[in-house]
Amino acid sequence: MFFFDSTMIILIPAIILTLYAQYKVKTTYLKYSTILAKNGLSGKETAEELLLRNNLSNIKIEPIEGRLSDHYDPRQKKLALSKEIYYGKSLAAQGIVAHEIGHALQDAKNYFPLSLRSNLVPVTNIGSSMAVPLFLIGFIFSFPALMDIGIIAFSLAVLFSLVTLPVEFNASKRAVNLLVGANIVSDTEEINAVKKVLNAAAFTYVAATSVAVFQLLRLIVLRNRR
Repeated sequence: MFFFDSTMIILIPAIILTLYAQYKVKTTYLKYSTILAKNGLSGKETAEELLLRNNLSNIKIEPIEGRLSDHYDPRQKKLALSKEIYYGKSLAAQGIVAHEIGHALQDAKNYFPLSLRSNLVPVTNIGSSMAVPLFLIGFIFSFPALMDIGIIAFSLAVLFSLVTLPVEFNASKRAVNLLVGANIVSDTEEINAVKKVLNAAAFTYVAATSVAVFQLLRLIVLRNRR
């Protein structure tokens, strides 16, 4: 949050949204991680089936440590699944696996927002690390040019967050279609359960983006005060 002052009020809506998103994803995941899928497939087996059906046999599946640390690595062509998801046979596990395979499909089909996000990573990392110190130095020593550079650098992080939204929502849409198309999830009750898990997870990205946008707005307000 950089530092506390009266402009912190700008962040209150985003903070509330973030707390709600964290609560929502935690409770939704806990609920559906205890409901076993009727087909009895584990996360690993679900991944193998979906990868095979979509001609993605070049992608490796590996268990990793951590909770909800699941991700797809486009550089290594690797599907990394937390052990709870890798071995789990719940609806939550299958939904999360399908979501990550949705990213693998995006990669295979050169989905533009994913490519754009990947290209933004190095620039965003540099910009994010520079934004705070540059803005603070400019603010403390009344050096507007440094504040402006800090704002521009932080804008890259905001852009990255905005580009992430269509990537995540598209992966979730693909996930549902993948599971239904493979007849892994078939009845309405299970489909709705998977959608709830994916929607809760996607909402965390909306919250993160709102924090970034409101933080940028706060920096602009602080800049104008100088």
